[in-house]
Amino acid sequence: MTEHFTFGGEIVWRPTQEQIEGANLTAFMRTWGIKDFDELMKRSTSDVAWFTDAVLKFLDIKFYEPYSKAVDLSDGIQFPKWCVDGRMNVVHNCVEKRAGSEGGRQKAVIFEGEEGITKTLTYAELNQEINKAANALRSLRLGKGDAIGIFMPMTPEIVIALLAIAKIGGIILPLFSGYGAGAIVSRMVDAEAKALFAADGAFRRGKAVEMKSIADEAAEQIPTLKNMIVLKRTGQEIKMKEERDYWWHELVDSQSDVCETEKTSAEDPMMVIYTSGTTGKPKGALHTHCGFPIKAAQDMAFGTDVHPGDVIYWMTDMGWMMGPWLVFGSLILGATMFLYDGAPDFPAPDRLWDLAQKHRINQMGVSPTLIRSLIPHGDEHFKKHDLSSLKCFASTGEPWNPDPWMWLFEKVGGGRIPIINYSGGTEISGGIVMGNMLLPLKPCAFSAPCPGMDADVVDENGKSVRNAVGELVIKAPWIGMTRGFWGDKQRYLDTYWSRWENVWVHGDFAAVDNDGLWYILGRSDDTIKIAGKRLGPAEVESILVRHESIVEAAAIGVPHEVKGSELILFAVTSPGVERSAVLRQELHEMVVAEMGKPLAPKAILFVNDLPKTRNAKVMRRMIRAAYLGLELGDTSSLVNPAAVEEIMKAGGRK
Repeated sequence: MTEHFTFGGEIVWRPTQEQIEGANLTAFMRTWGIKDFDELMKRSTSDVAWFTDAVLKFLDIKFYEPYSKAVDLSDGIQFPKWCVDGRMNVVHNCVEKRAGSEGGRQKAVIFEGEEGITKTLTYAELNQEINKAANALRSLRLGKGDAIGIFMPMTPEIVIALLAIAKIGGIILPLFSGYGAGAIVSRMVDAEAKALFAADGAFRRGKAVEMKSIADEAAEQIPTLKNMIVLKRTGQEIKMKEERDYWWHELVDSQSDVCETEKTSAEDPMMVIYTSGTTGKPKGALHTHCGFPIKAAQDMAFGTDVHPGDVIYWMTDMGWMMGPWLVFGSLILGATMFLYDGAPDFPAPDRLWDLAQKHRINQMGVSPTLIRSLIPHGDEHFKKHDLSSLKCFASTGEPWNPDPWMWLFEKVGGGRIPIINYSGGTEISGGIVMGNMLLPLKPCAFSAPCPGMDADVVDENGKSVRNAVGELVIKAPWIGMTRGFWGDKQRYLDTYWSRWENVWVHGDFAAVDNDGLWYILGRSDDTIKIAGKRLGPAEVESILVRHESIVEAAAIGVPHEVKGSELILFAVTSPGVERSAVLRQELHEMVVAEMGKPLAPKAILFVNDLPKTRNAKVMRRMIRAAYLGLELGDTSSLVNPAAVEEIMKAGGRK
């Protein structure tokens, strides 16, 4: 965790000449006569239009009508217009341009389910399936501008659904498959979604986990929702609502495999991904056809060095931005995405390594949480598998600590391949900082900012600092930046642009050491990360205060050796209310019902008051420090210091 982390250390990996020569980054720089990475960073951040145009050409992005200029900054750095006057559809660039050629025989998707089934789709086959799904959506009178949710396990159909929505010009609304009904409702209602792709369930640890009833409960609370398309994944018995629900195999599979693609503007809305913040409801980060997919493919090419024909696997869910990132990036690059639906350590702790060997995975995205959970099982599980196909590991979503990083690097990877650390966000469409195949690495570090990202670490006065912890900021626009929050322009400006003029403040603590390597040290705001999933405290707190016995609540994340963080909730009860185990259980069940089991709290603690400033702001960071016995810092702004002492006692500190 941030409090104990020291950045720096020794360089443990340097690229070989072979790795450098074969890297996409090297090819890109040679195309433009750029001598080294430093020169690339200077040019890519000082001339945004040149870099954008160069990346679009490198990725071979096709336009129905060409853009007149790569970027227009006339409305300010906060609201650039990209690929001005250009018309395109990302599905053409992902699938269609290859489907009818030699590339159509190339594998686009490889899937394995926990129960052992496997399936492969070539680019040509994927194109046909997308066409069927797009025709199915149009048969339901869905089309351009319609928001459609996706609440499904990671099967080939989730990729087909995602791309079919984009093909008809709809707006993709990816939802975490572990959500409860309340979390689905808040996102779908905000986007005014008209339809939902769902599934009967998923497999986890040998059992069928039901999902359809959660979708049903949510659907009843979404006034705009008219249709649900349901995938039969597990075969368990579920209820289907007449005139609303359709089985995938009956509706989609019966359609023609020929379908016209909507010729969208490059900046037409394509996807809204909801990300949790510190206050209020989740924020809908808006992305376009020429935005998110381009940044995803760029980072995949330059960071994880994915080439045509490579097999890339990222352990993710489609509701987390790395799901769409995997789909768009791999397909734009002509690579193969690997999907796995199930627990990565079932039926044995070697399942992950078995997948790598069986499917000849080249780039493998894992989480620190997963690696920490595998270490206690011993080294024999990876040693019995041939992992020679791996070119790199990769990781995002949460900070590493050195021991599990070194275990993965030295023991599993044999010190041969890098761990490409990657950090950014849903609003970024990928990374701010990332490793690559040209620069050396230290444990837990990032080599540099991603090309095109004018990143810096600054102190409280906005001045650049090195070898010290500061705020991570960005000083120039990039093509993947969110086009604002869905229906809430002011909140977007307040969230990222309100602290310093024309500077994006990301909300992460970061540092750059004396050797120029970067470190992300956790959130500088109150956002909680549990196993890499971002959770806004206000979203959980609002669930507790709905209970008639609770007048106020606060949520914090505390260190957990496997998940990185876990959730602790503090609840202030109404006068005269008995603080019983029954009440605590009711509150626990409310949170699980709304947010899903993966985000269940570890503890709910009753207190008389929460530490507040004079303007009534709840000091979550002070609550966390008091609970963990950390240095409280300046408490002079508190109007109720006794509340801190009560929380210290709750944490067993006094």
